Amino acid sequence: MPGSVDLVMIVLPASEVIDELEKCAKLGVKVAVILSSGFAELGEEGAVQQSRLSEIGRAYGIRILGPNCLGVFNSSIGFFATFTAAFHHQSAVPGPLAIVSQSGACGGHLAYLCGQRGIGIHYWVTTGNEADIDVSESLLWLAQSPKVKVILVYAEAIRNGDLFVEALETARRNGKSVIMLKVGRSVAGARAAASHTGALAGEDAVYDAVLRQFGVWRAESVEEMLDVAYACLGNRFPASRRIGLVSASGGIGVQMADKAERLGMDVAVMPEAVQKKMKALIPFIAPANPVDVTAQVINDMSLFQQCLDLTLDRGNYDSVIVFLSSGPASAAMRDQLLSIFKPLRIRYPEQVIVLSMAAPRDTVEAFEKLGLIVFEDTDRALNAMAALAYFAESFGDTVSKEIDNASLPEKCEFPSVLNEHVAKSILANAGIHPWPEVLALDSDEVGRAAEHFARPVALKIVSPDIQHKTEVQGVALGLTSPADAAARASEMLNHVRKVRPDAKIEGFLVSPMRGDALEISCGSFRDPVFGPVVMFGLGGIFVEVLKDVAFRRAPFDEAEAHRLIDSIRGRSMLDGVRGGAAVNLQSVARTLAALSKFAYVNREQVSEIDINPLSAASDGAYALDALIVRG
Repeated sequence: MPGSVDLVMIVLPASEVIDELEKCAKLGVKVAVILSSGFAELGEEGAVQQSRLSEIGRAYGIRILGPNCLGVFNSSIGFFATFTAAFHHQSAVPGPLAIVSQSGACGGHLAYLCGQRGIGIHYWVTTGNEADIDVSESLLWLAQSPKVKVILVYAEAIRNGDLFVEALETARRNGKSVIMLKVGRSVAGARAAASHTGALAGEDAVYDAVLRQFGVWRAESVEEMLDVAYACLGNRFPASRRIGLVSASGGIGVQMADKAERLGMDVAVMPEAVQKKMKALIPFIAPANPVDVTAQVINDMSLFQQCLDLTLDRGNYDSVIVFLSSGPASAAMRDQLLSIFKPLRIRYPEQVIVLSMAAPRDTVEAFEKLGLIVFEDTDRALNAMAALAYFAESFGDTVSKEIDNASLPEKCEFPSVLNEHVAKSILANAGIHPWPEVLALDSDEVGRAAEHFARPVALKIVSPDIQHKTEVQGVALGLTSPADAAARASEMLNHVRKVRPDAKIEGFLVSPMRGDALEISCGSFRDPVFGPVVMFGLGGIFVEVLKDVAFRRAPFDEAEAHRLIDSIRGRSMLDGVRGGAAVNLQSVARTLAALSKFAYVNREQVSEIDINPLSAASDGAYALDALIVRG
């Protein structure tokens, strides 16, 4: 063929794709978009065929998008390598939005709905089975593009966790909002995702934690994705979560306040002086926030304008939502409201102003041209506002999430045998402090250790073969005398030898009872996608029954550790209850950060670390038990 070819689209039966790709590669084609299905999504045989595509790509340097995808487009230059039906009845309009989707159908659906809502798309990529180019690489490229402000991501599984995180860090550093619909939360959903793209979905709680850690808004639906994208494209983000709510309906005002607080917004009370001014204007107004201006404003719209002016100027709110019902659908009311909001937008350029109203499309567009965000439903408006506040906080976090290599510990040289005592010693060198203890080799040494501590002690069997000591009655608490401790050690040894004759017994751990302290469960495990992940939660019923745990990808610093601590539902327990002293949070955060760095550095040798419990009180956090699993 004459000249060089940049890109080919391959739309052939799966049985013919490999030969055609190799022919193109030998001719020097740079990129192949393979729409054909019938590869890894069908199982092992298809995965073998797909791996052959990857091999050809690596051998000849040809980049591959797909297979089993719907293509790609760049609307700004009129490049459409796709057969999506999204634009059969509407034109693609360029804009600062980009979409990357593993699912071609979902990508096409998003593109169509963006067109319906007047949202322009610059770049659109569907990656399918990802024999080569994947969501992570596409996202990284989009995060670096000056033409993109907002990125929508639809994914069933991430194959390259490190590259994905790099892309998210780049997007946040460049002030780009990433809104993601990650499916496969349920067992059935994860199974369907695996059959669709041939990839394992992984643990959803880990995905959730990583997205939160790196500033991604995780949407629950396509509608939510578009709502948040639309709001972000306004390019105004509130400086705080303080929100003012204005309505001519008391009931709607209450509804908005309830929803706002559930979303973590601050429905702060209007300053008293401002309330007095409003009451002087409208005697029957409820000015506290939400502000119920009553139907009186319909008779005199200047009163409405003055109340809005006071709310924006002296209410100390960084965002305001105004419920207008269907009033703007009336031409007369529309014109009056436009004349009110136009100067307000000019006077208060930084604040986010959202209108909740029902009106014809041309009327909505007239308000949008003023720089206002418009939603019909107040709940959707508030959810979008919460997303804007979330992104503002994420963009404002100027502290780098990247850990300086100098702060990381050295890789550990692990002994051949790892019992609890050895595990604690290793972790102590990494900055995770164990509670004082003595390794006693027999019952006589147990008695002497108990005498040394001169207080009630705990006794535990030591064996590299026994991970869960309570299952073999290998733990005794509150032993009040050296004689009791020695006797209990003899009984414990006899019982353990009876139930676990195969276990190597290396002695006993004797430690003083901790006293009043809060038990925390923490540890790490190696996720197949994102590598080492740290888990944190309160011990006992909070972990076992309520599942009140949170996760972070390792490594992270103490600031991120504090955010991890703050994310559990039982966080207030750490502040002390019923007159109890507060936990030393800095010590807990220091321990979690140290754990994350240790797990990261030793990720190739350690599959799991369990510190349960980590005993936390006002005097610090100490590991009472520790387990390191090699592998």
